[in-house]
Amino acid sequence: MSPKESVCSRSYFLVVMVFVHVYIVNVIALLLYVYYTGEGDTGTAAGPASAPPHRATPAAATATTTTGTAPAPPSPSLPKHHNLSPLGRLQRLEGIKVGHVQRLDLLPNKVHYMKTLSMKPLLFEVPSFLSEEECKLIIHLAKLKGLQESQIMPSDLQHEAIDEMDISKEEIFNLLDYNQDGQLQMKEVLTLLRFGDSTWITPETVQEIYTGLKADPDGNGLLSLEEFKQLNTNAFQTYLRQHGVEKSELVRNSKNAWLYQGEGAHQILRTLRHRVIKLTRLPPEIVEHSEPLQVVKYEQGGHYHAHHDSGPIYAETSCFHTKLVSNVSSALETSCRYVTVLFYLNTVSGGGETAFPVADNRTYDELFLIQNDTDLRDTRKNCDRANLRVKPVQGTALFWYNYLSDGEGWVGEQDEYSLHGGCVVTQGNKWIANNWINIDPDVQRQVKFQQAISKYTNGEAPAKWAIDNIYQDLHVEL
Repeated sequence: MSPKESVCSRSYFLVVMVFVHVYIVNVIALLLYVYYTGEGDTGTAAGPASAPPHRATPAAATATTTTGTAPAPPSPSLPKHHNLSPLGRLQRLEGIKVGHVQRLDLLPNKVHYMKTLSMKPLLFEVPSFLSEEECKLIIHLAKLKGLQESQIMPSDLQHEAIDEMDISKEEIFNLLDYNQDGQLQMKEVLTLLRFGDSTWITPETVQEIYTGLKADPDGNGLLSLEEFKQLNTNAFQTYLRQHGVEKSELVRNSKNAWLYQGEGAHQILRTLRHRVIKLTRLPPEIVEHSEPLQVVKYEQGGHYHAHHDSGPIYAETSCFHTKLVSNVSSALETSCRYVTVLFYLNTVSGGGETAFPVADNRTYDELFLIQNDTDLRDTRKNCDRANLRVKPVQGTALFWYNYLSDGEGWVGEQDEYSLHGGCVVTQGNKWIANNWINIDPDVQRQVKFQQAISKYTNGEAPAKWAIDNIYQDLHVEL
């Protein structure tokens, strides 16, 4: 070998060795990084999902993609105020993208798959969540309990609370006057009339009421501040009560029953509750002390116009379930339903889809829900215009979040895109059930509630009585 060839060979060898050593060092560094930062990752399909720090949970349902395991990203560091809470951080499932499918291990020897239907709201579909036998048994239990007409008419106490609110007619007028032109347009008035009332108000109904109450003397279809001041807050509903309404003119036309799911309940109801805990991965103590199961029957012609399951949260807002233990008194109350899990108990012959009018819209503006003669919230007329419709198939479960995350592992602002409704049933009957998970956005109020309710489960009073007593006002109103 010539000296020149020898030099070239040595140089080449040195360069190769340097690259090899650098590669090995990088691999070792990467392995160390994964080892020390991967402790909070979700497990693969072979094992349960790991619990978040600061709170012990049972094995949660494992989620993996259909093409392989997909570990969740590490949990962010917990804020100080959640560190102090025994409830810890709320887990929130990842949608990834519309159409994404995840594998769930909810039952022994059975695999479920969960599909992302929308990102706004974060909405999932789980086929065969319930068996045919389970669906039939839940319907049977509801019939035994007794179905009652669904009521959403505001109570006298609500009307009194609204009247006693420290807010003037002029302030209400300015709040309703979205474009601040000094006049209330028809669609601005409709946003007021549809808040919690039992009658579905249309522009034609408003014009009829204007005429009956002589609220619009000049007949231009607009209300000035002076004309608005002549009306009391209950004038429209009082007028409607006096003149009567048909079932088709109600916001909701259905019957329902409430089934207790706590200790001592029927085994199928206990099984369903545990399955929901696995699905949502929320703290069991929160799920256990949420509302009972609501079973709803829609007969032919039945419907539910688009609505939110829970209202927006303001500084002065209180939750129905925590107000008794937090000594909070407020005219602004809501159900604080963080999660909705809806079950289809039968396959509907015609109609009855669940519609999400603004799912995955770029923006949300309540006034734009009403354009010309089209009202996207009207599920009797405009269900086909909804961005997303889900057909009722027996055993399928829908699961969505009514609130966003606050970015710190707790409940944030209302997700306005969760607006949804039940399209009119055109043939046969429709049976569904709802599980709502109630969580107060104020973590300390939720903790106090959990501590208070735990006394009942420890034998100081029947747990069923406690749950029924806490949620009875909510069920009467909703």
